[in-house]
Amino acid sequence: MTTATNETEPRHFLDVDDLSEAELLAVLDRADEYKRAVDNGDDHADLSGQTLGMLFQKASTRTRVSFETGMTQLGGHAIFLGEDDIQLGRGEPLKDTSRALSRYVDAVMARVFKHENVEVLAEYSSVPIVNGLTDDAHPCQTLADLLTIREHEDGFEDVSAAWIGDGNNVAQSFALGAALTDMDLTIATPEGYEVDDGVLERARELGGDPTVTTDPVEAATDADVIYTDVWISMGQEDERDVRMNDFEGFQVNADLLENAPDASVMHCLPAHRGEEITDAVIEGDRSVVFDQAENRLHAQKALLSWLLE
Repeated sequence: MTTATNETEPRHFLDVDDLSEAELLAVLDRADEYKRAVDNGDDHADLSGQTLGMLFQKASTRTRVSFETGMTQLGGHAIFLGEDDIQLGRGEPLKDTSRALSRYVDAVMARVFKHENVEVLAEYSSVPIVNGLTDDAHPCQTLADLLTIREHEDGFEDVSAAWIGDGNNVAQSFALGAALTDMDLTIATPEGYEVDDGVLERARELGGDPTVTTDPVEAATDADVIYTDVWISMGQEDERDVRMNDFEGFQVNADLLENAPDASVMHCLPAHRGEEITDAVIEGDRSVVFDQAENRLHAQKALLSWLLE
């Protein structure tokens, strides 16, 4: 087990660009191997005897189940730590929680609100910290997204992707992932809901050149991949009426897909069917939504084993 007395600094995964292009591709290759192992029923207990602490401030389906199942398949163990189940909910400083957990577990996955919270965890932790989601980033989702795109497009070369909707945490991490894999990306958001300028600059520093527009048809035209997410995320419920008005025309539906006859459709889930995407599209032949959901398992296992090897 990694302990606080180790001299080697841990590798953390707070956003996608914590990996180099070569490292990202290595993680995706390992995810492919784990996926085949599951399909073939092969043992792959690469993290035998190791423990993942899972710290949750936000509700979760895919994040919790995929990480917990993944650790089991890797021969390890995962512990669910709800904020109200531990002393953090009673006012313990996050830095103290981080240092204590470092003495017990081999890695910590945190699904929290403020991005600065995972930064504090990483600053004071002697074991790897994995960002399971913050308000600014969702890098584990991006790993699954990239694995899915590579499977369905036979790689990343000459792939064009369109993000349509809110420039939220999923969009921001996806922009960095697209840059690392040399995909062409167009981001269509309503005015006032753009991806953060700092994230776009980071994408450009990685060699990407994302196009930004307020026209969803422009973004979707001839795209290979069309990606969307909810317009109203956790904590934004009081903005519902305003957002529903502002996002009018940004729904991924049959009419929009006519502009991209060969595009696969992606959504990170959960979906608000009838809002950002129609039921017919998410259930249609071009949807790869549940491949994405499955690939959370394989990509996160690969990430954990890479961080802990």
